[in-house]
Parts: sequence; structure tokens; C-alpha cells
Amino acid sequence: MSEVREKAIKAQAVVPQLNRLSTEQKNNALLVMADALIAQADSIIAANADDLERGRQQGTPESMLDRLALNKDRIAGIAEGLRQIVDLQDPVGEVLETFTRPNGLHVEKLRVPIGLIGIIYEARPNVTVDAAGLCLKTGNAVLLRGGSSALSSNRKIVEVLHQALATTDMPADALQLVEDADRSSVDEMLKLNGLLDVIIPRGGASLIRNVVANATVPVIETGAGICHTYVDESADPVMAVEIAINAKAQRPSVCNSMETLLLHAVYAEEHLPAMAEQLREANVLLKGCDTVRRLVSSALPATEEDYATEYNDYILNIRVVQNLNEAMEHIARYGTKHSECIVTRDTSHAERFLHDVDAAAVYHNASTRFTDGFEFGYGAEIGISTQKLHARGPMGLPALTSTKYRITGNGQIRQ
Repeated sequence: MSEVREKAIKAQAVVPQLNRLSTEQKNNALLVMADALIAQADSIIAANADDLERGRQQGTPESMLDRLALNKDRIAGIAEGLRQIVDLQDPVGEVLETFTRPNGLHVEKLRVPIGLIGIIYEARPNVTVDAAGLCLKTGNAVLLRGGSSALSSNRKIVEVLHQALATTDMPADALQLVEDADRSSVDEMLKLNGLLDVIIPRGGASLIRNVVANATVPVIETGAGICHTYVDESADPVMAVEIAINAKAQRPSVCNSMETLLLHAVYAEEHLPAMAEQLREANVLLKGCDTVRRLVSSALPATEEDYATEYNDYILNIRVVQNLNEAMEHIARYGTKHSECIVTRDTSHAERFLHDVDAAAVYHNASTRFTDGFEFGYGAEIGISTQKLHARGPMGLPALTSTKYRITGNGQIRQ
């Protein structure tokens, strides 16, 4: 039997036990897990160092190594994420609707765990803990398959979490990590019908496309982030620069960072040279359309391929547009329905942008970097869904539940 199937069977076997745990029991397990991460930080950092060294030898870009790197502060932050999940309301058992039919049947609709969730992700070992915490809090077992670049880190983290869970009422088998780095392990997960209830991919566009195209297990699509900021003619120049720099350079390796800056032609003529200089001071490489290159001599040409690329790096496309319509047309063509922003003083333009742009999160005068479970008050997120069914946007605890109807009768039969 393959490792993937064996671990899925182990996780599936404890789902009924998970369903019987109280909120207090689940919260206690998360707190023990958080304490264990802090206590074992040195061993986790040592394992992470192996991944970082291997990445450097393979020529991994620094921006991606930053996503992979762990230190005591980051581990403390990851542990704090678990503690924040403890503080969140447990959605399991919440009654969403209740009514009594004319025939006397009493109907309740309530939240229940999904079951066994498969998560396929890339080089961010914090996802290992975030996913485990969110799934276990909602009474779900989880089968994790991280990227090979973080295998040593993920293996050590799961080892630490298993040791912690062994001292709680939470069955350790509820958390499983696939260690087989071959792509075939991903392909097998995609077809584990009857074991996995849903798969959630977290990573780049190619990973997500592969999962969506080949999975027979239901998928919640967390999309790549080709995010835009449109600076309208009436935008406050200081605000526009601050938002643009934050959206691009605060942490460019994440999915809610900006990849293309759209500027109204009138605004660009007056403000682009100064804005470009500040972006360059933030170590951002600029690519642009012909108008941008006329105004900023150092800008490289931006191609159709560039506009369709999620860089995850200090690279930014800039395009000058004539009006709001042209900006929204660009977003509709190249965006991934993740996060989009307009910077403007014109409230009518803002309202139209917020209403008409099709994305999981739309912003007026604020950085796209806020599309995040922590920032929205959900605690650690399982991902940012860019689809429209079941869940959309940052996925907190409620997104990891399904529903059940519970009906109470007194001998009713259907005529």
C-alpha cells in the first residue's frame, strides 16, 4: 500500500472520534501544540536550515527562501496563530436555521465537520501548522502534502505536533504528512475518492491548475494572486505612493501582493516619475507600457506575458490607462479574482469599482496586503479562495465546515 493511501486511511479512521471532541478538548490540544513548537524551536530551526541550504544550492530566489525561512520569532508567531485559533468561536454545532413544518416536523440546520481534508501546498512551513490548527479546531482530520523544498521542516514540525497530541484527547492520527516528494504522491491524492472529502491547493498557478484539472476529489480553489492597484485621476499622491509601495514591497512573495500598477493618464504625467523613484528605492524593478517608458527611462518593456505573471518578487508592471473603464477591462483580462484596489477621491468611481470588479476582495484606498485571515479577524487561514462556491476570500473556521439537517418527528410519514 502506498504511503498516501496508508496515511489517508489512518486519518479517516479517527474522524468519528474527532466528531465527539468538545470545544474544550480541541482547544487544549491546540494550546499543547503551540507550547511544543516553542519548546522545540531549536530543532525545528535546525531542520529548516537543511531546507534553506538545499534551496540555495538549487538556486532558489531569495524571495522564495524568505517564504521558507524559520527563526524563533517566526515560530513564536506560528504558535501564537494556534493560540488565536483557540480564542475563536468554534463553528461546529452552530445552528444556522431552525423551523417547524406544518406537519410538526422540527428541522435544524447546523454546522458539522467536513471529514478528511487534503491540503497540497508549496514552500511555506507555517502552512503546516496553520492548516493543522484550523482543521483540528473544526473537528476535521487533515492529510498534508507540502513542497519538497520544505520537507525537512515539515517533517520535524509534524513530529513535534504528534508528540504533543499524544498527551491530549486529540488522536495524533488526525494529522498526517505525506513525505513522498515525488509528484506521483500529489496525483494519487487527487483521486482518493472515498477517503478524502475535499482537497485545498495552496501555491502557485501551475500547482492550482494541475489540481483543478486532474482531481476527482472535490476541490476548493485557492487562486494565484495577480493583484492590481488602480490609481485614479483624483487620487491623493501621497496615499497612492504609500499604498503602491506597501502592496508591492512589504512582502512581495505572498499572493496578496500587487503585480501590476494601473495609472490614470493624467495622474501618470504629473506623478509617475516621482512614484517610480520611490519604488526603485524600495528595490522594485519596473516594467511598463510605452507611456511609462517615456516617463521613466529605466523601466523595461512590459509584455502580455508579464501582465499575466504572478512574480512573487520585487518586480512590478506599470500600465497607463485612459479611464476607469480601461483599468477594469485590464483587471478582468489579467486578474485572478483575488484582490483588487482603487485609489481615488471620487466616491462614484470607487463605488463602481467595488461593485463591478469581480474579485474575492476589492479595496478602496487600502493595500491589497490586507487580504488575510489574521487581518480579517479569522485567525490563521487555510487559504484564500478565488472561486464562488462554498467559500470565497480568506477561509477561516466556518469555511472548513459543512452542514447537516437534523429533523425531529413524532411518527410522521409522508403521504
